[in-house]
Amino acid sequence: MSAKVSRGGVRSIGRGKWSAGAWLGAASLAAGVAHAAEDDAAGDVVEVIGKRLDEGLGTRYTAPLLETPQTITLVPREIMDQQNLLTMREVLSTLPGITFTAGEGGGGYGDGVNLRGYTASGDISTDGVRDSAQYSRTDPFNLEQLELVSGANSVYTGAGSVGGSINLVTKRPTGMPGTVLDFAGGGDSYARFTLDSESQVGDAANVRLNVMGHRNDVPGRDVERFERWGVAPSVELGGESTRVTLSYLRQEDDNIPQYGVPYANGPYNDGPLPGVPTTAYYGYSNVDSQEIGVDAFTTIVDHDFSDGFSLRNLTRWQQVDQFTFANQPQGAWCVETGVNPWTGAACAAPGTFVPNRSGTVRDTTNEILVNQTDFTLEFATGAVEHTLVTGFSLSEETYHRDNGSGLRNPLGELPNPVLPPMSIENPDHVYTGPVNIIYTQRADGRVDNRAAYVFDRVQLTERFEVNAGVRYENNDAFSRLANIQTPYPAPPAEPVVVQNPDAHNVDYLGSYRVGFVFKPGESSSIYVAQGNSETPSQASVNGTCDVVANCNVDPEEAETLEIGGKVDVSSRLSLTAAVFRNERSSFRVPSGDPAIPEQQLDGNSRVDGIALGAAGSIGTKWSIFANYTYLDSEVIQSVSDQAILGGSIDVLAGDPLPNTPEHSASLWSTFRISDAFTVGYGVTYQGEYTFARTSATADLFYTDSYLTQRAMATYDWNDNLALQLNIDNVTDEVYYERIRNNATSGWATPGSGRSAVLSLTWRL
Repeated sequence: MSAKVSRGGVRSIGRGKWSAGAWLGAASLAAGVAHAAEDDAAGDVVEVIGKRLDEGLGTRYTAPLLETPQTITLVPREIMDQQNLLTMREVLSTLPGITFTAGEGGGGYGDGVNLRGYTASGDISTDGVRDSAQYSRTDPFNLEQLELVSGANSVYTGAGSVGGSINLVTKRPTGMPGTVLDFAGGGDSYARFTLDSESQVGDAANVRLNVMGHRNDVPGRDVERFERWGVAPSVELGGESTRVTLSYLRQEDDNIPQYGVPYANGPYNDGPLPGVPTTAYYGYSNVDSQEIGVDAFTTIVDHDFSDGFSLRNLTRWQQVDQFTFANQPQGAWCVETGVNPWTGAACAAPGTFVPNRSGTVRDTTNEILVNQTDFTLEFATGAVEHTLVTGFSLSEETYHRDNGSGLRNPLGELPNPVLPPMSIENPDHVYTGPVNIIYTQRADGRVDNRAAYVFDRVQLTERFEVNAGVRYENNDAFSRLANIQTPYPAPPAEPVVVQNPDAHNVDYLGSYRVGFVFKPGESSSIYVAQGNSETPSQASVNGTCDVVANCNVDPEEAETLEIGGKVDVSSRLSLTAAVFRNERSSFRVPSGDPAIPEQQLDGNSRVDGIALGAAGSIGTKWSIFANYTYLDSEVIQSVSDQAILGGSIDVLAGDPLPNTPEHSASLWSTFRISDAFTVGYGVTYQGEYTFARTSATADLFYTDSYLTQRAMATYDWNDNLALQLNIDNVTDEVYYERIRNNATSGWATPGSGRSAVLSLTWRL
């Protein structure tokens, strides 16, 4: 039996013996190895071939990972399966240098990612093209791998990408017929089914079908639950020189959103409030909901003109609809000591709170149409070899949002329903008042992006090469905000809509990256690289230019410098190390002058760090996947030059960046005890981090660090049937993530409690 990489991607073939062998090859690929790994006991061979990651990071990466001058971490399908990672957030939580923000802001509830100190929520792509809608990416059933690219790199991904970017690689036909069925059940009402089936139709068509159905309650929580289903068919047509791949994804989610528990980190309280159980729900379970619908249709055309000249064209249409009805943990809080935990003021009813929410409602639609075309040419100029990639990208993205509140009287008549006082220890999460969704605001956005780029890998000698690229793009963005007056007039009269002036932003952006690579030996490399990113006033379509004055600012700038090395040990274990500086050399801050409404590019911040990684196998039975990141962050300037000249105090200058831990690390390791039995264990450490100060006299307050652990055991009954047991949060660690910490309110999500899942994998 063999598993083969088709044009650079490892075929996911399920849990158990097959995936154990495939993981060895995939983990080595993740650190930059291209080799054949042999399982001496089972006689299985995993072949990893392909000069570039054509199926993943794309043809713009012109060299093998060993010779790519950048920190890139790949999480293959097999690692997701072994750890039973079920959302993009769960996958990223096992990688260091990443934190998550709470679900708020203009875009609404969804994946809020902070990478190396800077937001990366809009720097997510799928198959190398932008996927910037803010929604919860809740299932990897159609993913082959996740790719984390660290450092400022808008030369590859376009506008933004200050701290790095995240790329999701979808499954495609591989030419390997077979079917894998997974059935799983466990505590907290866990039930899951997936199907991954591929067949060959005639001589020129491969068809692959992925199906998923899932539900579970959140371990350690009383109310929250996730339910979803998805289907993803794909077909590859053609032959050796021309291949056309058509794929479609439909996924629907019906969840109760996780906002968590009240959380105040300041002079009067340190974290969750006294008397707050981690299990309690502080919204209204009978009205809170999150509904997501994703439709994506993709066409990929690969054509080889000759051995050294090829074309790849990707066209995608995608629409993401998300409706959220949420009651965040907000209100007038009086803890058992008789004070408000945010202000320290005395209060009259210890151990209670009065909700001040009215049910936040957001109904959003993101639609994107993108076409990306790459030409790859391999040639020589004398003794110098080139791998040249040139291409262009055209995209149009639109956004619409209706937002308002739902705990309202008919037509929005005032006063709003009175919410009763509740016990902090045992909140009543069932709402009995009127529910009428009253929309009070409407937002529209559009971003048209046109980009052209050139990348070249120049092999000057057998040991020395230059890897460089430039990108030039036009980003044309528009946004419109309208307020809807309430109460609504009685039908048939229409609500009164007050339209704000349209905001329009046009920027021309130039990005570059250049790296010098020296290879001391065939299996090692040392590199130094520098690059930049540019972020226009409206890099994302999600209404970031609602205020016209903020759209007249030049692009923000960021630069990265990285020195690193990579080595393949015995062609089975890969080690990586890098030191880097990521500097946001200019970002927007208020002018400090009422006569100057436009923001100024006087902000500056810096992150210096170290990144270490190891992936692959030690001997024939033991495999590891480990990463460590150290981040030394600092706000250099957070107010305008004019404000400083006017005597203003820069409160944040010298502080670490918010949501940026100094130390974070992860380790996942498996050991094959026998031909049939494999065990795995992993730990994830997240160091403490702080929040932005609100005044010059305020102290810095830090979250608690935490360590979580995972365990896995797999037993192969035979070549077709395997059992796998996963235990998450083995020690039932109490910790908090996605923390929102403000001067007068805040909340945080407790980490999932201990849980166990048993999976049955059947291969046909």
